[in-house]
Amino acid sequence: MIAPLLSAEGLEKRFSIHRGVFDVAFGSSEQYLPALRGVGFRILPGETLGLVGESGSGKTTAGRVVARLLEPDAGRVEFDGTDWLALRGAELRRRRRDVQIVFQDPQSSLNPRMRVGDQVGEPLRVQGLARGQALRARVAELLGEVGLPPALASRFPSELSGGQRQRVAIARALATRPRLVVCDEPGSALDVSIAAQIVNLLLDLRERSGLSYLFISHDAAVVARVADRIAVFYLGRVVEEGPSREITSRPLHPYTAALVSAAPHPEPFAARDRIALSAGPPDARNPPSGCPFHPRCPIARERCGQERPELREVSSGRTVACFYPGELP
Repeated sequence: MIAPLLSAEGLEKRFSIHRGVFDVAFGSSEQYLPALRGVGFRILPGETLGLVGESGSGKTTAGRVVARLLEPDAGRVEFDGTDWLALRGAELRRRRRDVQIVFQDPQSSLNPRMRVGDQVGEPLRVQGLARGQALRARVAELLGEVGLPPALASRFPSELSGGQRQRVAIARALATRPRLVVCDEPGSALDVSIAAQIVNLLLDLRERSGLSYLFISHDAAVVARVADRIAVFYLGRVVEEGPSREITSRPLHPYTAALVSAAPHPEPFAARDRIALSAGPPDARNPPSGCPFHPRCPIARERCGQERPELREVSSGRTVACFYPGELP
């Protein structure tokens, strides 16, 4: 058995909902929006785990907890045998070089007042890894690794295209030679063709550097191309997990089947059996009783509205939270 690079167990996270002046004046109780409800997963060295789900499912929150941009309310995360959530101060600052993140929108994640070279080199300066000529040489090397000419180091982000900006963001994430990179929908803010180039770049970097990825997306087709395993999120919980090929070719949870059927197809006029769900997502503050997916599920039965199915192993490497797995084609 290979020890996981990262393992998460029982992650809980809720956000306070902003109250207006009227609510405060009349003493309305504070409300919370649960984003993670007992989430767990693991990532092996050199492996890519894909998190897929619709907006509001909690996948981005999980990624930011792993990157220590958010602190969970409960749960445990271990990174390379270390209690990741217990790190503080100088030790946390030093270990941050091992886990980096690429955000969804490079236009907002890059500082518009800093030149590209300064932004790519900033992690090296902060971590004390390079100075002077060595820093400039490393910045040029990083730009080359992501397919950009070194001359772009003197430009500002506003002078670059969206795809170039995302490549700069990836170069910055690679500066400290991390072991795990969290990719939070890295291509969703780009044109389809440019997004495909970014995905291919990430795959190439993984092969060259042995990186591990936590790849987050709402597009099941993109995740299937990148990830070795997929965890499907719904209302803050993992409802299915397994190898990506098995998840996309034979989904067991009805929600997973709906996501797979909605993925873009390379042949636009090909016959497709898209699964239409009966309703929109429920209010996360007041989820349905029983299985949270049952009001939208095409195969829901009486038991589904009364009991919540737990995540259980149904075959080697496959887990699913459903009483009737695999019944929906």
